[in-house]
Amino acid sequence: MDIESRGKLFIVGTGPGALAHITPAALDAINVSNIVVGFTTYVELIRKLLTGKEVITTSMTEEKKRVAIAIEKGIDGNVVSLVCGGDPGIYALAGLVLEMLSQYEGKGLEQLDVEVIAGVPALNSSASRLGAPLMHDFAAISLSDRLTPWELIEKRLSHAAEADFVICIYNPKSKGRKDHLARAINILMQYRAPKTPVGVVKGATRENESVVLTTLGSVPLDEVDMHTTLIVGNSNTYVYKGWMITPRGYRI
Repeated sequence: MDIESRGKLFIVGTGPGALAHITPAALDAINVSNIVVGFTTYVELIRKLLTGKEVITTSMTEEKKRVAIAIEKGIDGNVVSLVCGGDPGIYALAGLVLEMLSQYEGKGLEQLDVEVIAGVPALNSSASRLGAPLMHDFAAISLSDRLTPWELIEKRLSHAAEADFVICIYNPKSKGRKDHLARAINILMQYRAPKTPVGVVKGATRENESVVLTTLGSVPLDEVDMHTTLIVGNSNTYVYKGWMITPRGYRI
């Protein structure tokens, strides 16, 4: 088979949103692609990069459809970028793509090359806005129970809090999950003092970015949405001159 007729599927992390935070590797992948597939919100954030390309979008709950389209377009010989916000391997689509590839064995899969392109995840972009909250061990936990039972989420929250991890909370709230964050905070409060620093970052690097530095006992629940990442400090995290700092342990 002529190598030039092979298809290519890039699974691209576009970072937190602002074009300035997209990696050169991600830009290169998008630039050489003739087809871009993605969730509408993430595609619109990079619309300026997509002139002359075929753009295919689907809704938030159509991840499998999005992945199938990207794989099939790649098998047909196209160069495809399946774009994901943040990093494609963190609560995104890299895993789903690799899981679904087996469905295409004997259907042209051997004609497709796949490459994962890392992106800046929300926990990093949010941490940069707050200072240095992730300088020691941390855990990332999503409050979305669409794919994970809430009982398991509660268990992970409890164990992470008990182990004194800094905790990054993804997907804290949606129209169908209005109470999940309050329930999560109640769990954390069993192990953390109400004065524990918490960073609440909405739309990191985007035009409507909002950064609030508060405490575990005073999280502004009404200001949190699906575009918000919360970082809850550990027992040693403190605030100095507006910066959230988790000590690494250096002697000063």
